[in-house]
Amino acid sequence: MQKLTRDEMAQRVARDIPEGAYVNLGIGLPTRIANYLPADKEVFLHSENGLLGMGPKPAPGEEDPELINAGKEYVTLLTGGCFFHHGDSFAMMRGGHLDICVLGAYQVSASGDLANWSTGAPDAIPAVGGAMDLAIGARQVFVMMDHLTRDGQSKLVDTCTYPLTGVGCVSRIYTDLAVIDITERGPVVREIFNGLSFEELQRITPVKLTFEQLAQSA
Repeated sequence: MQKLTRDEMAQRVARDIPEGAYVNLGIGLPTRIANYLPADKEVFLHSENGLLGMGPKPAPGEEDPELINAGKEYVTLLTGGCFFHHGDSFAMMRGGHLDICVLGAYQVSASGDLANWSTGAPDAIPAVGGAMDLAIGARQVFVMMDHLTRDGQSKLVDTCTYPLTGVGCVSRIYTDLAVIDITERGPVVREIFNGLSFEELQRITPVKLTFEQLAQSA
């Protein structure tokens, strides 16, 4: 089973972010998307610590210690970008001003529930950050995650067993094996990577899937 790399996943998500969108990239894997947005596509990247107009990761030696994202990673600021108070940033998130947020996840349920802040383990450190605000405030919630855990269990499940971040909030899932929409009819597979068959994808996913490939744009 040949899986997409982290950077290939980021490239795939970047293709689906439309011109003019206001987008928050969650801590961790989603931050890589910034490196794959075409320079000729105007996308406004938001970070919950108070940035709008983020660019890609800076070149080595060009890091600015005053320009970091919510994950404490160095970023760049595009022409016209700005920074502002943390409270104003959360007002943008909660007020429905973001078109898309892209978050990582431990689990997503068949109905779009999201669990991404704690595994519930006794020694786990709760770290929800702004994920709950983004999950309920963004118009669309995309999730980037490995399809399987390290021990081979699917992260797409019938019902989340980890503490929830948001209920029924996920629009689309990008895994290292497939692109899956969450619809009223349940999870719909739109694309499968690297020649994996739908039957094999269904075998490793304990949720009833439907396959309806997206129409290719001209």
